[in-house]
Amino acid sequence: MAEQLLLVLVFPGLVFLSVLGLAAEFMDRKLYARFQNRIGPPWFQPVADFIKLVGKEVVMPDEAHPFLFRMAPVVAVASAVAAIFPMPLWQHRALVSFPGDLIVVLYLLTLPTLMFFVGGWSSCSLFAKIGSVRAVTQLFAFEIPLYLTTLTAAILAGSWSLSDMAAFYGARPGLLAVNLPGFLVALVTLMGKLERVPFDIPEAETEIVAGAFTEYSGRWLAMFHLAIDIEMVVGAALLAAVFFPVGLGTGAVAGFAMFLVKVFFIVFLLSVARSIVARLRLDQMIAFCWKVMVPVAGLQLLINLAVKGLFVR
Repeated sequence: MAEQLLLVLVFPGLVFLSVLGLAAEFMDRKLYARFQNRIGPPWFQPVADFIKLVGKEVVMPDEAHPFLFRMAPVVAVASAVAAIFPMPLWQHRALVSFPGDLIVVLYLLTLPTLMFFVGGWSSCSLFAKIGSVRAVTQLFAFEIPLYLTTLTAAILAGSWSLSDMAAFYGARPGLLAVNLPGFLVALVTLMGKLERVPFDIPEAETEIVAGAFTEYSGRWLAMFHLAIDIEMVVGAALLAAVFFPVGLGTGAVAGFAMFLVKVFFIVFLLSVARSIVARLRLDQMIAFCWKVMVPVAGLQLLINLAVKGLFVR
């Protein structure tokens, strides 16, 4: 029991993911600033922002639903943390591995966005409701291509377990190139899940203040921000586990170092992408998902089925 609590609360659970998420936020903000010829924040700025928010007073609207208002950020953080355990980090076998764990990870990574909707809707604020509806609308647009690309890679591997997929591609590294279009689609969907430019439509601070978080303050707002940071790390870890399961099984230190390199490389790609594209409208985002990303994901499925039938035995 003590060992399980250590795994959940410290490593690779809440404490580890919180530190890694804040580090990823600093890297993202620093790179984004440098791409715009700005200096950017100091290394401790994400930690300082989190501590400042935790220390501020919590203000709840009179008409808000107290239970849903408070529980939404807690569930968002918990689901993002839980998603890391079925992923192989430094070896092919994850800490928690079972058939179909990829589906569970995808489900857990859906919950933070749903909690953004629940929190915004329970605030009973016009701006928060608009932001929450935008968030869940965007969710439905991005989930389809994300599921298609990750499950397509699983079909080629012959298993919906992340550990089995890592072992399969680790033994056949040449097949990783086949999934490159799927990786690009999954990278874009991760930007949408994190509500980053150009898909920051649910927040759109120049239009609807802070979107679903408009009425949040203090520790509850800090938890939402922490959930986004953790989701960025876990989402990057998912893409690394599905599309680049290299460096696993080379030892705890080397494997873990490779895990960090892959995660921060994906964060780097996210920073580059949001620095070169302007915000889309909601209708443009939905059209882009269904007219571009879904067909590319479908093409990836056909390619993987052909490769599996012809070359994989």
